[in-house]
Amino acid sequence: MRNEHNTEQADLFGNGPNAATSKLVGTEVQTVAFSLLKKIGGKSEAVRARQFLGLLRIPEGKNAGKPLKLADFQKKFVKGALAKTVMVGVLSIGRGNAKTALSAGLALGELVGALQEKPQPKREIIIAARNRDQAKTAFNFLLGFIEGLPEADRGQFIIRRGSKLEVEFEGNGGGLARVIAADGKSVLGGAPTLAIMDERAAWEREKGDSLENAILSGLGKRDGRALIISTSAPDDANTFSRWLDEPPPGTYVQEHRPPFGLPADDMESLLMANPGAVQGIGSTPEWLQSQAQRAIARGGSALTSFRNLNRNERVSTDNRSVLVTVDEWMAAEVSPEDLPDRKGPCILGVDLGGSRSMSAAAFYWPETGRLEALGTFPSTPSLADRGAADGVSDRYCQMQERGELSVMGNATVPPGQWLAQIVAHLDGIVPECIVGDRFRQAEFIETLKAAGLGHVPFIWRGFGWKDGSEDVERFRRALFDGDVKVQPSLLLRFAFGDAITVIDDAGNHKLAKGRALGRIDAAAASVLAVAQGARMKAQPKAKARMLWA
Repeated sequence: MRNEHNTEQADLFGNGPNAATSKLVGTEVQTVAFSLLKKIGGKSEAVRARQFLGLLRIPEGKNAGKPLKLADFQKKFVKGALAKTVMVGVLSIGRGNAKTALSAGLALGELVGALQEKPQPKREIIIAARNRDQAKTAFNFLLGFIEGLPEADRGQFIIRRGSKLEVEFEGNGGGLARVIAADGKSVLGGAPTLAIMDERAAWEREKGDSLENAILSGLGKRDGRALIISTSAPDDANTFSRWLDEPPPGTYVQEHRPPFGLPADDMESLLMANPGAVQGIGSTPEWLQSQAQRAIARGGSALTSFRNLNRNERVSTDNRSVLVTVDEWMAAEVSPEDLPDRKGPCILGVDLGGSRSMSAAAFYWPETGRLEALGTFPSTPSLADRGAADGVSDRYCQMQERGELSVMGNATVPPGQWLAQIVAHLDGIVPECIVGDRFRQAEFIETLKAAGLGHVPFIWRGFGWKDGSEDVERFRRALFDGDVKVQPSLLLRFAFGDAITVIDDAGNHKLAKGRALGRIDAAAASVLAVAQGARMKAQPKAKARMLWA
């Protein structure tokens, strides 16, 4: 194995003072056989890949120097991602399960031409990541595997660690593996036979999508293949989430993500996200559970980061301005059997949607803490098309099946008819009051009259700094004090997942969307209803006075 710095790269291509010597050395090395290829006899790429990986040695960690033995989930991914009809293999798994090491081993197999019986000459492998430092992790795994090869085989590799991180192989037709950062311009014109996109969920959106598109367009030139690996993205709109939820033809998807709503230290779901833990890869089950309990005790960003990175859950790790974290909201969820009764006065919070947007209503009973929510979309476009446009796959269709979301009207939801349907949900209960946005006061007054609710008091609230900050704080306090109980609702889960607060210089909070396509209408209606309920509970009760005649 030879090392060359950036200043020596010109010689390699016959442009420097030692050009003749470099060419001669290259010719001599070309005649040396790569010994590991003699031990590979499989026909399919998947079989050959598994045979090749079994000949490598683990480069680092507690098992460094031992032969590489694939775990069951790794065998499954190799078989699926290298199938004949597959162009893109996608793997989502918790941190520390050797996904980068696995992809680096496959990159080495492609570099030396071990994955095909008749490999293409001048193979090109791209290892891409958000930045150079992240990509170096895969590059270092590649170098580690090379260092574990027999000495005669190591002599056929040229390592460049200068301004470019590259590994060139001079045998079996030649190959070049190079590291690039998420800048689409850095790969334009390339024709990779294998591309690895490492930690795809962490890439910057515009630059990452540009690089991905450039790579995928280049794969078609030589029937190349891409491996996209990462822990879960923080939301459904992320491009990596779209690969998992809406895989195009020719895509193999393997996702190790536990069901939503389980405790962070639940062992069964921890092992679902970390299948390598029981097969000697990465963290032990006991360590994972202890870290989960530590994260639960600390709460906040520690808990959400653990869920995202170690449990591979699709939750946001940005806690600086979220309305509530996923665990804070889940603490309010109870089973239908444990849901409090509809007892006492009911407060109706309303967020009236505009053209083509959602209208949402929340029902809150302050006396028992019961909270319910319903949402409604216009019928055009369909919920399936709307979900695709919003980047949430079939989420809206699932909400409709659960009775949490309905459709009404054509391009807009008719306010009067909608509010009448919402009140009908109460089965004869007349709301104590209705709370809504004063910005649309005139429209609300017309709506109340059309729905026959003109006699019900309407409380106007603003979503700006003054009213919004008070409502957000009262809602949070009620939630944290256990005064909010709701049965599991996809509508509310994802509404609060998209809800953040914008903070001014005085520390006031107002509700806002975490992403442009987020739907926080149900969260906004809930904040209005619960905050009004908290105000009602805080008011002193009038005492009866006795008058003497």
